[in-house]
Amino acid sequence: MEAKEVKLPAFTVVGLRIEANLDELESGIGKNAYDSLISRKDEIPFKMNENVILMQIYPMKPEFNPRVDRFTQIFCYEISEDDAVPSDMVSHQVPESKYATYTHKGLESELGRSYDYLYGQWIREHGQEPKGYDFEVWDERYKPESPDNEIDMYVALK
Repeated sequence: MEAKEVKLPAFTVVGLRIEANLDELESGIGKNAYDSLISRKDEIPFKMNENVILMQIYPMKPEFNPRVDRFTQIFCYEISEDDAVPSDMVSHQVPESKYATYTHKGLESELGRSYDYLYGQWIREHGQEPKGYDFEVWDERYKPESPDNEIDMYVALK
């Protein structure tokens, strides 16, 4: 499957925010945040569905390296109304934007190749620039340890 460009309306998410680099996330911080979000999902009013969204916001600096440089991750749910935010959680407004979207198929540990394709080959071939954030949608196809795993990826475009 090839990536395509889509335009999405603005939306709001609520969830748990962490600041870390990829090495820190892979050491267990990310899994702990995900597990905590799942255990507290009933505290979030007005959830649109049961899909977990992993929002990733990057510092727009030259030579950014996600293995070394910290960035923001929000493990969250899309909500229909911006109401009371549960304690220790954050609300985040995602603006209307164009996105490069692609469905990663395979183990979650192989997700890097899909990001390399989107941020490298696809953006270059289509004359686009990233906007500084992306997100993944983890729905019923999310099986991180299985070759049948599927993750919808969205890279915001300028």
